[in-house]
Amino acid sequence: MNEMIQYGLLAALAIALVIAAITDLTSRRIANWLNLAVAVGAPLFWLASGMDLWPDIAWQIGLALVTFVVLAGLFALGGMGGGDVKLLTALALWIEPALFLQMIVLMALIGGVLTVLFGGWHVMRRKKTKIAIPYGVAIASASLLVLGAHYLPAASSTAAIAG
Repeated sequence: MNEMIQYGLLAALAIALVIAAITDLTSRRIANWLNLAVAVGAPLFWLASGMDLWPDIAWQIGLALVTFVVLAGLFALGGMGGGDVKLLTALALWIEPALFLQMIVLMALIGGVLTVLFGGWHVMRRKKTKIAIPYGVAIASASLLVLGAHYLPAASSTAAIAG
């Protein structure tokens, strides 16, 4: 039963990530209610996954705090949007630290491709305004790739066979 709840929560997270990507692409905003829903879902996922308070949940909370502090600094410098900071902080509550690092690397790579594409489009249209990159697309894409590769049933059985 817990496994069904766990996968239901992962499906809800995937839907939230798709919504975040679409809204960021269309309006350059990720809604606070969506970030809050992602954050609130994490403790339910912890319970369904059977995570222990120490060290598992403590690591997730610590990772979220470090993520928030680092990214809030980038936000203060104008290098990141507030919705992106909140979404990544909420995701840090879900994704174990080693996989979160993989997700950050993937996000940076996808974000770089997005920047080149949007920059090229911006130049082709001869716009003089600042380019607004919908980084929520990179965040959602990288998160979905990591979640799909490590948290879905097929990924678990593949890991069991390999291990």
